[in-house]
Amino acid sequence: MAAWIGYSVLVGAIAYLCGSIPTGYWLGKLLKGIDIREHGSKSTGATNVLRTLGKIPALVVLLIDVLKGVTAVAFARWLYFLPAFVGTAPAAIDLATWLPWAITAAALIAMFGHSRSIWLQFTGGKSVATGLGVLLAMSWQVGLGVAISFGVVLAVSRIVSLSSISAAVAAIILMMIFHQPVAFLLMAIAGATYVIFRHKANIQRLLAGKEPRIGQLQPRIES
Repeated sequence: MAAWIGYSVLVGAIAYLCGSIPTGYWLGKLLKGIDIREHGSKSTGATNVLRTLGKIPALVVLLIDVLKGVTAVAFARWLYFLPAFVGTAPAAIDLATWLPWAITAAALIAMFGHSRSIWLQFTGGKSVATGLGVLLAMSWQVGLGVAISFGVVLAVSRIVSLSSISAAVAAIILMMIFHQPVAFLLMAIAGATYVIFRHKANIQRLLAGKEPRIGQLQPRIES
């Protein structure tokens, strides 16, 4: 059992470290020698990178941040099957039962790591791209549906925050439509709640009709 607890701690640590990689911050330093947290919305996410550094850096940040979520879940799957493979898993542990919960924990920890990075004094982005990554790794159908939902709302509204909030809600609905495990549904609910909470300032601007659209240059606006 002690070995199993050690595996659990390792999964959590890897998930957090994957999520906490400050891609946008590092690109800001590398390309322009700036702290991106002092520009635009002060977020390290892809939308602020787009406003501050340009399209190509934003695409790089988006892809890496998605990959962070995928990697966290992939490690959780691999590390939880490893004890059974090498014969160290307790007989009382049913992997089929516990694996979805382990994946759920890793997914939420990775999202938290993105927004509360140890490398940035526990600041960061909104966890949207990393959240998409964990969804793709948990259930590609749900992840793809969420990406499509985001794209459709963005194409119509040209408002990234509204698209992100809509995608977060879509994740919950899609988990139910595709009959995913209860643990995954709870992860979608918790993750969506966290993403929406991280957008509280954006919601206030949306209600006031002041949230900018893609292409508008307005400082201090969060994605």
